[in-house]
Amino acid sequence: MSTAAIRIEELGKLYRLGVKRKGYKTLREALTNTMTAPFRRISSVFQRGEAQNADNTFWGLREVSCEIQRGEAVGIIGRNGAGKSTLLKILSRITEPTTGFAEIYGRVGSLLEVGTGFHPELTGRENIYLSGAILGMRKAELRRQFDEIVSFAEIEKFIDTPVKHYSSGMYLRLAFAVAAHLETEILLVDEVLAVGDIAFQKKCLGKMQDVAKTARTVLFVSHNMGAISQLCQRALWIDNGRLKLNGSAPEVVASYLLSGTVNQSVWTIPPGENSQTSVQVQAVRVLSTDHQPIGVLEFDKGFKVEIHYEVEETIRNLSILCRVIDSEGNPLWTSWDTDATSWKGDVREPGQYQSVCQIPGNILRPGRYFLSVGALVSGISVLDFRQNVVSFDVSEVGYQLNLDRIGLITPVLQWTVERKDDVKRLQSVGT
Repeated sequence: MSTAAIRIEELGKLYRLGVKRKGYKTLREALTNTMTAPFRRISSVFQRGEAQNADNTFWGLREVSCEIQRGEAVGIIGRNGAGKSTLLKILSRITEPTTGFAEIYGRVGSLLEVGTGFHPELTGRENIYLSGAILGMRKAELRRQFDEIVSFAEIEKFIDTPVKHYSSGMYLRLAFAVAAHLETEILLVDEVLAVGDIAFQKKCLGKMQDVAKTARTVLFVSHNMGAISQLCQRALWIDNGRLKLNGSAPEVVASYLLSGTVNQSVWTIPPGENSQTSVQVQAVRVLSTDHQPIGVLEFDKGFKVEIHYEVEETIRNLSILCRVIDSEGNPLWTSWDTDATSWKGDVREPGQYQSVCQIPGNILRPGRYFLSVGALVSGISVLDFRQNVVSFDVSEVGYQLNLDRIGLITPVLQWTVERKDDVKRLQSVGT
């Protein structure tokens, strides 16, 4: 008996670009189209090959084949537009494949868009039942898990308040709480850890870990490489619509992060990208101590991370974060510019800003590292987040430490060494 939960064979999805929505038809046009439909179908068979090669078509997914076993947690990674979400939409039966097929064995639950089905005029209680029904939960399940959903979302006091009065953070917490409590054999999850504040993202990650431990099959799309390595045994790397690598999560994550042959110590926002929030990160640079962009750092030399961003409207409690990640996707640390207490809780008026993080030497062992940066309002929402936008290498120059040191980082810490006999003798002389 097969233990497969999902079997995918030569799966492909073709999109047509720039096709305009047609207007309403007259009765004459409708009758004419009905009469000529058989002939158009015959013609389309001969023209299909040409249409698929036309300039106005795009393969969002092409020739993807793999098998996912029951109880397996599989991460799906790749750059934006690679085809990750397209794959989940096909498996969720939201869209049909152009070529190939997928066989699914078991009840499927999808977390593709947090908040689907919420109505602003309904209360939190009513929206739990509405959203749960849309996501495929039975009424008995919702009743049984109602208290747990409300507790997870931390909105007990506001459960009978219309959600139009909720803050964005409360809305997101409730939406995820409903979706995360689906009781299905197969769970498809698309970038849910990108919502909410840092504390809630951590809570979401914990919930996903619980789901992964219950022998349910999980497909997890995320740009958070640490979460992929932590939650998943296996990972699929999709690149330009094709399956580029299928293997253990640490192996695939490392290959994905190291896929750029050269490090990139300077990043600027792509031309024409419009801000969707009140704060937009515009540039990031890794700089040497003499303020020069540098891609290869000596082990014992410090460096700086310079973050340029624009504040478009007055905002309070804004924090700019800098996160360092190793080549296996492990986050080593996250630091905020509000660690400089002079800015903590202060108001930032509209304008251009620059935050600089100083990182000392003797911390990062030789290897390649990646920087993620972002802007957030603590406890409320993430306004902008740029994952792994900058990379740099730490060379072995100045690295004279014992190779047996175990740990992700190798800080050179301050120690004091005293001989107890000498300390006692000095104390006796003093008396």
